[in-house]
Amino acid sequence: MIEAFNLKAAIEYQLKNLKGAQELLNVVSVCLKELDPVTLHNLALLNMDSKPSEGFEKLAFLLQQPSFPPVTFGNLLLLYCKHEYFDLAADVLAENFMSGHVIPVYIFPQYMYEFLDALLTCQTAPEEAFRKFDEMNGKLTEQLRKLGKQLQEARLSRDDEGQKKALQEYDQMLEKYIVVLMAQAKIYWNRENFHMVEKIFHKSVEVCNDDDTWKLNVAHVLFMQNKYKEAIGFYEPIVRKHYDNILNVSAVVLANLCVSYIMTSQNEEAEELMRKIEKEEEQISYDDPDKKVFHLCIVNLVIGTLYCAKGNYDFGISRVIKSLEPYNKKVVGHGHLVLRKRCFLSLLENMSKHMVMLRDAVVQECVQFLQHCEVYGKEVPAIIEAPLEESQVHIGKNTVTYEARVLKALFYDVTGWNK
Repeated sequence: MIEAFNLKAAIEYQLKNLKGAQELLNVVSVCLKELDPVTLHNLALLNMDSKPSEGFEKLAFLLQQPSFPPVTFGNLLLLYCKHEYFDLAADVLAENFMSGHVIPVYIFPQYMYEFLDALLTCQTAPEEAFRKFDEMNGKLTEQLRKLGKQLQEARLSRDDEGQKKALQEYDQMLEKYIVVLMAQAKIYWNRENFHMVEKIFHKSVEVCNDDDTWKLNVAHVLFMQNKYKEAIGFYEPIVRKHYDNILNVSAVVLANLCVSYIMTSQNEEAEELMRKIEKEEEQISYDDPDKKVFHLCIVNLVIGTLYCAKGNYDFGISRVIKSLEPYNKKVVGHGHLVLRKRCFLSLLENMSKHMVMLRDAVVQECVQFLQHCEVYGKEVPAIIEAPLEESQVHIGKNTVTYEARVLKALFYDVTGWNK
């Protein structure tokens, strides 16, 4: 029964139905007094987004047991790197490799070791890491060419089974190639050298031009270079593919596409896209009132931030405020105000220097907005702490309510609005 539930949960996980997978494993956890290693491992993975600290604890515990699921080792290392706990990942690698303990290939493949080794090298020697990633992709490119040739031969000989096998292997190899390519590009992305990132992606166009992940990242790097027209060419096909279920598209993608439309004077297209998002969110709210969706919230926030950055605070701040309506749902569900706070602080700085004059109506709107944040943000953290780090924020101050009060006091000081 346990095996059946875990296998079914694995299928749901592959289909990206995380809720369904969690429900299946919850049945197992209710039935058993003590969880078996496989169920414990799978629960840790499924809850990493909502309870990362618990997930790390479970995986680390499993690794200390005499027998553990073979994939535990690689998954723990990858998740450490994902959350940027590179020192912990390096320690785990050192404990198992430097001690002379040989890990079987089925537990930790050579490809995984080379990838993590390059990833950890990024922290101390980025140029050396770039070279390692380059070597890896050279090998993977060669394997992709061989598999492409096998696929072509299977098609010519009308070998359906051979085609299916070659295509599956090709897709798996391409996925590895994309992962290595993105890690390599991130070295220059972190340095904000977007021209070099674009150059790296251009080299891989022959292999990746049909892959959505590759297209999406090309779009992002074009967007960061203000090449909005070119970015639209990559964002639009992805959005159109999911247009009937537009909330399946990442909110950041929709926001960037809207901004690209606005920056190329295609305001009607931007408005139409936002109406579509709003319509779908309203339908979800009607079908499932407890479900929280934030796509329109993020689109409005990004557009508002753009206008604030360009000095149009009247329109920009109104968009930022609109991004949290209705307050009872959006403040509670999407509490961290990092971007919003920057917009307000930028406005206050420019007003204190007498570089910006704001209409009384807009000031009043800002103060009312902050009052709403006070009411609904008492239990909402302003800064989301990393899962394995102790909070550096003073108790009682890491709330949306506290930060809203500070911002409101600054508005009173700068504008004298309450006098």
